[in-house]
Amino acid sequence: MFKALSNETRLRILGLLLQGELCVCDLVAVLNLPQSTISRHLAYLKNSGLVEDRREGVWMHYRLKQTARTDLANLLSAAVVQLSQIKKDRERLCKHLARKQSTVCS
Repeated sequence: MFKALSNETRLRILGLLLQGELCVCDLVAVLNLPQSTISRHLAYLKNSGLVEDRREGVWMHYRLKQTARTDLANLLSAAVVQLSQIKKDRERLCKHLARKQSTVCS
């Protein structure tokens, strides 16, 4: 688990997933990284047992595993103080989700 948390991009993804389930397209838009990079990090987090996924059509949605949620919330809330990028990502996520016309990804 700590190896999974040792990467800034994975920490940023986990920080966003603390807000709830997100589509890969939401993560791509907020983090401004290629879909392939986001998917690679999500696969790492999934294999580490930190996140779970579900398919909706062609889109994959990710959320924190319930068993990891409390521990990660405590750990990441401490990391948010140290990692200002997570704060910025959360702000961009709120703006991005507000701009979305529906919950369907385009």
